[in-house]
Amino acid sequence: MLHENPTLVDVKHEVLYLVAKAAFEGRLDEAETTIPYEIVPGPQPAFRCCIYKEREVVRERISLARNRNPLTGEPCRNTVLILPAACEGCPITRYVVTDNCQKCMAKACFNSCNFGAVTIERDKAHIDPQKCRECGRCHDACPYHAIADLQRPCKRSCPVDAIGMDENMRVRIDDEKCIRCGQCIASCPFGAVSDSSRMTEVIEELLSDRPVYAMMAPAGEGQFGAGVSMDSIRDGLKELGFKDMVEVALGADYVAYEEAKEWEEALKDGRKMTTSCCPSFVHMIRRHFPQLADQISTTISPMAATSRLIRAQDPDAVCIFIGPCIAKKSEAGQYQHIPGYNADLVLTFEELAAMFEAKEIQLKPKAPEHQQGSIYGKNFAKSGGVTKAVMQAHTEAGGKDELRVRTCNGAEECKKALILMKAGKLPEDFLEGMICVGGCVGGPGSIKSPMKANADRNKLMEGMDARTIEGSMAAQEGIRFEMHSRKEAAGEN
Repeated sequence: MLHENPTLVDVKHEVLYLVAKAAFEGRLDEAETTIPYEIVPGPQPAFRCCIYKEREVVRERISLARNRNPLTGEPCRNTVLILPAACEGCPITRYVVTDNCQKCMAKACFNSCNFGAVTIERDKAHIDPQKCRECGRCHDACPYHAIADLQRPCKRSCPVDAIGMDENMRVRIDDEKCIRCGQCIASCPFGAVSDSSRMTEVIEELLSDRPVYAMMAPAGEGQFGAGVSMDSIRDGLKELGFKDMVEVALGADYVAYEEAKEWEEALKDGRKMTTSCCPSFVHMIRRHFPQLADQISTTISPMAATSRLIRAQDPDAVCIFIGPCIAKKSEAGQYQHIPGYNADLVLTFEELAAMFEAKEIQLKPKAPEHQQGSIYGKNFAKSGGVTKAVMQAHTEAGGKDELRVRTCNGAEECKKALILMKAGKLPEDFLEGMICVGGCVGGPGSIKSPMKANADRNKLMEGMDARTIEGSMAAQEGIRFEMHSRKEAAGEN
């Protein structure tokens, strides 16, 4: 049961926790009926207008936690979906004249409007919402900044204009535009946008006889508390039922090594190239800058490289990626029709935390002693980390050419750089794109703020071995697999 004044985070975590607990205990179908009443016992509502709407929101969250569309009950085709009962419709007029209006004689707002929506009344200007086309010219023209822009938070946060409204003023996502970045999920104060979960399928695999391996993203360090290292997380995952855990930083080292060779070849051929490790960035290129699709690096992502490394050692392995990224769910689902191409399933840190709580597992601080990836591979989690890793791999391989790289931190910087690249005016030779500000550490599936997570992460990494990428790869000498088999998928999630 939730406390008296729960937040959105509390509600989402409570649903995930109870669903995970029921899945581990083998009573998921029964619990689907009882969980809404367990979370919202009544008679007074805790976070909505009435207990009936609260319970319906919980039911829809349970559906997503089981990877089912809340409207149809069918398996989710897309990664980012709307909870119909949670969307408030945000019935607001986007541009509103505030009391800061001085009713000035310049009448800049009136003169800037091409649709006759602005009139000057007795006390101040007025905008007719029926005539307004939301072009923003009046907002930009006002010298007093007296016209407020009250755009919906989900729509404002979307970097690719994939958010629209239906006839009832509720959110609608254009799946052909959506890049699965999750920024709308993080921005909606009602929790009306969420990601589908494969958590119960992961639990089914853990309860089976198959060998299930966890692949922990580099952003995991610092995510679960001060002093909780990869060794701590490995112990917890084994207690949860995983056979073992492999750091994706090791796969990142492979990627840096291969991408350095690819960049050098592109430089010699006079071709510009982008990174391929951020799936939202890849989605942005393929969906909004298709002319540049051939310039995406063909090197597979660190997640795919790590899964292939595991399968090279254990062909029967089930590979579960764990990280802060929602778009990784899309990446894994995109290639499921190609056996062994990528991870089988993906969990976010939020989902893993719920599973730990369901099994009453407490992660304990532990000194980082079993380091698999290099410092460079670990820093794939941060904006600019991929560039530094590829540069280091290039240097270690004896490369002499100077690699000019633009590091794009966040969706807006990525869009600006891709526009320049499309126009043939990008001065740099290579482009590192990270859609989340700060890199993966700012991902929407995190359980801790980027600032706090980075502080704990930096402390953990202070005493680590500053081994080179070449040294890290030597630990897996003799294991080889295809690193350049990125293919077009039949569909995207």
